[in-house]
Amino acid sequence: MIRLSAADFRKLRSSILTATLMIGIGAAAVHVARLTTANAQRAKLAVTAERNATDGKLKQVRAEESEIKQKSILFNTLHERGIIGEEQRLEWVELLKDIRVQRRLLDLRYELAPQRLLDSGPPGDFAFYASTMKLELKLLHEEDLTRLLGDLQQQAKALIRVNRCRVERLPPSVDERAGGHANLVAACEIDWLTVRDVSQKASQP
Repeated sequence: MIRLSAADFRKLRSSILTATLMIGIGAAAVHVARLTTANAQRAKLAVTAERNATDGKLKQVRAEESEIKQKSILFNTLHERGIIGEEQRLEWVELLKDIRVQRRLLDLRYELAPQRLLDSGPPGDFAFYASTMKLELKLLHEEDLTRLLGDLQQQAKALIRVNRCRVERLPPSVDERAGGHANLVAACEIDWLTVRDVSQKASQP
């Protein structure tokens, strides 16, 4: 059995205090390390979230910029074609006459209704207007009709929307022309669409 003297206890007490101090310092270091790691992770998450938010805003700006460019291109195209502004009925009628002569159509009759507002949704800066036209023409073959509609869609100072067309066969020997005669008669309803800037009128007193 080992017996310790008072001197031995004094020596052990010093060692025990030193060991206790080292353990405390080690525990404090571990705690500080954990806090530092947690703070670093939170900082990393905050930076990542901020970066993602910035990337999202950048993508949104780019998307809006692309949309604005597309709308600008469309607006310029419509403006160059004379689709934006007041309807030009006289030019529409002249265009029909020119197409009839160029395509050597047998007979072409039309009736143009008054213009009406096409938009039914909430008002914006621009509004679409439509003027409905009823067309009747006699055809040698169906291509006469498709060519007429194609010419209107390409040349008219308006957007052409074909609502309906009905084609029927005629009895033989009707409307002779240059050794031929009309085989078909077509009845169509089309809309002449124009766009008008209504924001300026709305802002006026």
